[in-house]
Amino acid sequence: MRKRPFSERIKPLLYLLPFIISVTIFTIYPIVNVIRMSFLENYKHLTGAFDSVGLGNYQKVVSDPLFRQGLGNTVKYVLFVVPISTAIAVVLATLLNQRVRFQGFFQTAYFLPMVTSSLAVGLAWRFMFNDKYGILNYFLSFLGNDGLKWLGDPSSNFYALVIFGIWSILPNTIILLLSGLQNIDPLYYTAAKVDGAKTLRIFFRITVPLLAPTIMLVVIINSISTFKMFHELFPLFSGPGVAYNLYTVVYYIYYEFRVLTPPKYGYAAAAAVILLVTVFTFTMLQRAVNAWSNRERGNQ
Repeated sequence: MRKRPFSERIKPLLYLLPFIISVTIFTIYPIVNVIRMSFLENYKHLTGAFDSVGLGNYQKVVSDPLFRQGLGNTVKYVLFVVPISTAIAVVLATLLNQRVRFQGFFQTAYFLPMVTSSLAVGLAWRFMFNDKYGILNYFLSFLGNDGLKWLGDPSSNFYALVIFGIWSILPNTIILLLSGLQNIDPLYYTAAKVDGAKTLRIFFRITVPLLAPTIMLVVIINSISTFKMFHELFPLFSGPGVAYNLYTVVYYIYYEFRVLTPPKYGYAAAAAVILLVTVFTFTMLQRAVNAWSNRERGNQ
């Protein structure tokens, strides 16, 4: 084959050049810089001075009770929010994928958080969590319960945060699952109905197995998103809980970077790197479990 001219070979690179430059400046460079900063002890951002290079920042962060509390709260938040929201979204997406009455109304209601300011939504939830006139305690009163101090009692703060977190990520989860449901061949459902299969059996034997790859994608995306949980704290609690019991890893990074005087840039960078490694490990573990389940399903 004739060798292509240099102008034709360089043309694709020129088209990609704006994307490559933007990714390098806004993604690759910040990651590299944070990793570099995490090894610089007593780093001064304005002057660029530091005392030494080593693992001192990591040792301080790992031994800090606030960071360990934040890491524990973050992992617990992920383990609560992701499975519950995924299970609810699978059911709702299945219902929205069918022709039901008022389908447009339900779709609008479920997707409303996507077009609403997170601050406004948080303030609305703060009103609903009110222990005196909130709607949640109003419904609990029908069950003979006096209600909970969702925002005033440290033992209830976490559950209020979980409820708000589940509601916040439902729209994106439903959209992804709907796209997966629409790729399932309707012939599977027709054949199952001809054989006399009931609705629940069709759901668990056809819908869920065929939707498994999309569910796994949703779990990974939501896990990464919930590990970075931060802005949900402010409209509800104006900080990390009423007794500072809702520290998260991202709030710890924010505290070390912005609140402390002088800021501890090295500590914040080390905490960010630990969060990156944690999310990466969690994601790889989920992918390994998904690959194992696919092999087992293929062997059956």
